[in-house]
Amino acid sequence: MTRPDQTVIVAAQNAALRLADRHTPFVMNDWYVAAFGEEVQQQLLARTLLGRRLVFFRSADGRVVALEDRCPHRSMPLSAGSLDQDTIVCAYHGLRFNTEGDCIEVPSQATCPKNMGIKAYRTHERGAVVWIWMGDAEQADLSKLPPQDWMEDAEWERSQGYLGLQANYVRLHENLLDLTHLSFSHAKSFGTPDYAKAVFESEIGDGQFALLRNVVPTTLPPVWGIPTGLTGQGQAARIVRSEFRSLGLHEVSVTFYDCHLPENERALFRIRTAHMPTPETATRTHYFIVHGRDFAQADAETTRFMHQQLFVAFQEDVDGLALQEQALASTPAEDLYEFSVAADAPAVAMRRHVLARQQKEAKA
Repeated sequence: MTRPDQTVIVAAQNAALRLADRHTPFVMNDWYVAAFGEEVQQQLLARTLLGRRLVFFRSADGRVVALEDRCPHRSMPLSAGSLDQDTIVCAYHGLRFNTEGDCIEVPSQATCPKNMGIKAYRTHERGAVVWIWMGDAEQADLSKLPPQDWMEDAEWERSQGYLGLQANYVRLHENLLDLTHLSFSHAKSFGTPDYAKAVFESEIGDGQFALLRNVVPTTLPPVWGIPTGLTGQGQAARIVRSEFRSLGLHEVSVTFYDCHLPENERALFRIRTAHMPTPETATRTHYFIVHGRDFAQADAETTRFMHQQLFVAFQEDVDGLALQEQALASTPAEDLYEFSVAADAPAVAMRRHVLARQQKEAKA
């Protein structure tokens, strides 16, 4: 078949106008991951989030401080300065700022001008990660931060890691709601040939989007088969729920068991993966990941093996999405169109939701 006629192309392009993409401004009033807690120490850490330059440090009482990374005097990055007893000293002229962003000293004069401060951001440390509210601090609402009980539960063994993604964060959320690609993009890691054709269900609610897939029976890839012992041909059940929980959190939950055993004799093996994308720019994303399991606890070799295998797969996504971003950027606007299929329903709904959130925030 040749290229679709112009009427079909225009219809696809018009449909895309209702979806968030790399051109959609960021939603600021929400929680995103700023860093792993272990990254923030009593020293300055520079990081760009949602197009904003920030500087972080941990105060003497253990709090994570996040400030605008620009001195309001002559725009020197404060991250180039020094930390002195919970204050940042600018490297250019020595202006000093406290944890609230207030300028408390100007060395060249006796008094400090009023209202000469920088923006301070609300942070919240939970488990392994530091969350940040990038919008109005007065609107920061912890009830909007989805619970992640397993990330703090002693019964769950966890590992964590970071990947730099050269693509828009919305495309990563879409990728995580699109489980069909496992049979192809991840054919050499944790995908299986039967995955794409397995029966699936979609859940589309108010800001919550999920894809459920039961792959039964199946043969587990080594990353799951070896730790669970479910290594037989067609031995396992692989029950998957992949859910967009917020702009900064996507959670994948999987249960494995021996599908040939009666239900009352089955041992259940559960894993959870928190995929936490935070935009850096329109086409660069901080990709924070925490993976957990409720079996083989305190087995360091299993943790090492699973972590290594999983990050091979996650890197496959990073590589693929970067290629996708390049193709999008190099395609002339008049030639750019995409079609969706039935399995895309949760991802399409999610992208509409993100765009609606941004438009609502812009009007507020």
